[in-house]
Amino acid sequence: MEADSNASYNALMATWNMKMHQGWKPCVNSIISKTGFSELPKSNGFLIIEANGGLNQQRLSICDAVAVAWLLNATLVIPIFHLNSVWRDSSKFGDIFDEEFFIHALRNHVNVVRELPADVLKRFDNNISNIVNLRVKGWSSPAHYLQKVLPKLEAMGAVRIAPFSNRLAYSVPPTIQGLRCLSNFEALRFSEPIKTLADKMVERMVKNSSHSGGKYVSVHLRFEMDMVAFSCCEYDGGEEERHEMDIAREKSWRGKFRRRGRVIRPSANRMDGKCPLTPLEVGMMLRGMGFDKNTSIFVAAGNIYKAEKYMAPLKQMFPLLETKDTLATPEELATFKGHSSRLAALDYTVCLHSEVFVTTQGGNFPHFLMGHRRYLYGGHAKTIKPDKRKLALLFDSPHIRWETFKRQMKDMLRHSDMKGSELKKPSGSVYTFPMPDCMCKQTEAINEIGNTTNLD
Repeated sequence: MEADSNASYNALMATWNMKMHQGWKPCVNSIISKTGFSELPKSNGFLIIEANGGLNQQRLSICDAVAVAWLLNATLVIPIFHLNSVWRDSSKFGDIFDEEFFIHALRNHVNVVRELPADVLKRFDNNISNIVNLRVKGWSSPAHYLQKVLPKLEAMGAVRIAPFSNRLAYSVPPTIQGLRCLSNFEALRFSEPIKTLADKMVERMVKNSSHSGGKYVSVHLRFEMDMVAFSCCEYDGGEEERHEMDIAREKSWRGKFRRRGRVIRPSANRMDGKCPLTPLEVGMMLRGMGFDKNTSIFVAAGNIYKAEKYMAPLKQMFPLLETKDTLATPEELATFKGHSSRLAALDYTVCLHSEVFVTTQGGNFPHFLMGHRRYLYGGHAKTIKPDKRKLALLFDSPHIRWETFKRQMKDMLRHSDMKGSELKKPSGSVYTFPMPDCMCKQTEAINEIGNTTNLD
């Protein structure tokens, strides 16, 4: 057993070879120093935005709203969360994030208030829906806001932008990128109930991983019913599965998949790497990469499709497997049930602190998590992002030898290691690639003093 434990420890310790050579450090303070004021200038009015989608889409909207509020010299009202028909979470900002900390962290850059003042609301007959809702196109430039939104704001004293998702371009001046980073990586932290339980879960995961120095692997497993249905992929459920998926698609996306000319090609989707990996495929990939049965695994997921059937082989390969439902007691989770964003925040935190993070499908969760891990871990995402096109070919090769498969997996792991410290391209998101906009090489960051968000 000791030899097996050592093998598990060695696999975790040897996963990342590139990270030691990066030397990136957060330097958001120096980047946005010119945006700070000893006293904020007089506000041009109030900006009200509506954040829709799940946890990390809301996060994106919040951070972009901070940047736009600074650009317009507006007072930002704590964002309203839209009740999404898919996520079905009625949580408000303060249920998920620490409002006081958020307001305080931004105090030298953007004025943030919890709600619209009564005297302002009175001008609109005490009805926020009477405030003009400006329709802003996706990925709008700073110039658009200054030319189209600012005059309305100055004239009326308050404007709404709803929905407000992906409404600011990726490529913006450094100070605006810096404000995005300040908001995302420093000012936004989870509310006390979430933080308390999440920290306990991380502690328990570390304790359960004592045989490997407290290090563990986290996996974002996207094999829920809605994801399987949306992917239009087929697994091994035959006609019964196809019928279930047709019903699920119609329930959540009425008519979207029955439009004229729409052809569903499961085999083509799989070969194109668009199919969510099954728990079995994730297990085989990790075992091929060198992670053995003594590796502690945390699985972040919703309700897995036919969990009893599909999770069994993964649990057999990795007996030390945990989820939020096994790490936390039913009593601890009781207040989180029915609130998908709060549950996602628990998953996010445990994944954030893992030695290895594995993403199996795209989406905001892995994109934000990779960026946050880069910000915390010297510029390296410490993330396995598999080549699913290659995996499909390998899994569908009936005569492939295990040694050949392992060699391919080791190559895939090395590629993830090399891409871990990737710099942001002009079309990339600073939330996923914080270098070089919000991080500096260690020699450049040495003069960074303190943390913007200290509550003194």
